[in-house]
Amino acid sequence: MELKKGIFISFEGIEGTGKTTQAKLLSSRLAGEGHDTVLTHEPGGTVIGGRIREILLLPEHKEMSYVTELLLYNAARAQHLTERILPAIAEGKIVITDRFTDSTLAYQGYARGIDMALISSLDRMATGGVRPGLTILFDLDVEEGLKRNRGINKVDRLELEDVAFHKRVRAGYLKIAEGEPERVKIVDASLPPEEVGRRVWEIVKAVMSEE
Repeated sequence: MELKKGIFISFEGIEGTGKTTQAKLLSSRLAGEGHDTVLTHEPGGTVIGGRIREILLLPEHKEMSYVTELLLYNAARAQHLTERILPAIAEGKIVITDRFTDSTLAYQGYARGIDMALISSLDRMATGGVRPGLTILFDLDVEEGLKRNRGINKVDRLELEDVAFHKRVRAGYLKIAEGEPERVKIVDASLPPEEVGRRVWEIVKAVMSEE
């Protein structure tokens, strides 16, 4: 689906890449230059999505099946898109979301091993084929990312998966980027935060100049 008016940007990456911090920095910088921005995240971004997020990420929900997980993520995304993202784009705003469909492909597809055709079918139902015009993938060594999160005591159900799982997620993200180089731009998240932010800004400026 082709989107009109606004700009839709997603930030992606494994755990501990700093994408949430960078999303906030970009939103602030754009707002400071007079742009009307919406900063949001997945799963969540709405009241309903927030409730689904609690179910998905609580560490004690270890018995959750992979299909249940997939359906819940898509349910939260459908609500997020309808309630927040599409209205903001229609108003000409710049939407920055911390995670979108690529997360499902990486985590539930490449890492969980759920059939990609099933994932694509559910995605079409949830999103109608809507995709960000720009996706920034923050790439980082898995062990370093998990170490960073332990340092800030951040724990959820997915972060408790073993290292092999997170390595499959990272490989999945890189595969997505390889297949869509025009949309997905990779940023080295091992660099100092200031340099990461500078590179993000250069990428976003280049995209905005094309609009």
